[in-house]
Amino acid sequence: MATAIDHLDWDDLKLFLIVVRCKSVTGAARELKVSHSTVSRRLARLEYTVGGALVERTKDGLLLTPAGLVTMRRAEEIENGVNALRSDVSNRDEIRGTVRLATMEGIATLYLSERLVELSSRHPDLDLELVTSPQTVRVARREADLFLSFFKPHGTSLDSQLIGRFKTGLFASQAYLERNGVPSQAADLSEHRFVGYIEELIQLESVLWLEELVPTPKIAFSSNSMMSQMFAASAGAGIVALPEFARSLNLGLVPVLDELSGEREIWMSAHQDLAYLPRVRAVKQFVKELVRRDEQRLLRNSPWSS
Repeated sequence: MATAIDHLDWDDLKLFLIVVRCKSVTGAARELKVSHSTVSRRLARLEYTVGGALVERTKDGLLLTPAGLVTMRRAEEIENGVNALRSDVSNRDEIRGTVRLATMEGIATLYLSERLVELSSRHPDLDLELVTSPQTVRVARREADLFLSFFKPHGTSLDSQLIGRFKTGLFASQAYLERNGVPSQAADLSEHRFVGYIEELIQLESVLWLEELVPTPKIAFSSNSMMSQMFAASAGAGIVALPEFARSLNLGLVPVLDELSGEREIWMSAHQDLAYLPRVRAVKQFVKELVRRDEQRLLRNSPWSS
């Protein structure tokens, strides 16, 4: 005997995914260019079909119920399967469309941005969206197609690859060092001021590069933005810990105690069902080539040009 679930409409599932990603019925209606009542009616129809409420309305937006979480995961599986089928029946060598690459502010601004022009030259029909985020981006939730991070993300259905490493170190402006002296050994750092992150706003432990090198730094200036830290240190606020690739922005910062250094890994992650799409593969391969080409420089085995 037929049940309600037998009449499940894929279009309603697609609408549900948009509601989840927009975190509101109003946002989904705006994206779909339909009325609020249309989205509400179709969401209610889907809830009737699956036999239970999918979302709860709170002051902070919509929250998934247990049934909603299960439905979302199954809907994403169907969505990924449809996308895979679309790719299979189209020209697999055609590199076109949009790829969203998410990563942290520093590597996006100081390393990737200027280099991505080369990717556009190679594939003029490819549209790349570079998104910066201070926290983990959930590729499995389709917040991005690719995630470049300093750690291996956790999660099911992820294709994650270690693609390289880079060094971190201490830097300061010449003006600061002239006023406060150049430390000749680690013990001298107790007399110096530092620039770092605001502790309670740190969302990723992988950016605690200062505390790794200087266990109890005297913080004179703090910000949740690495770029702000760089500019403050350049103006003489104190010694700052930075990834080696930050030296590509010539702000007059010079290394301090070069023997004090840390190391971070670079991981590239994509959803397993999207990793082989031509446009996603093209971006993955390009970024891997970049990191491989620059890895010796990122590890300070050869100096950055000034």
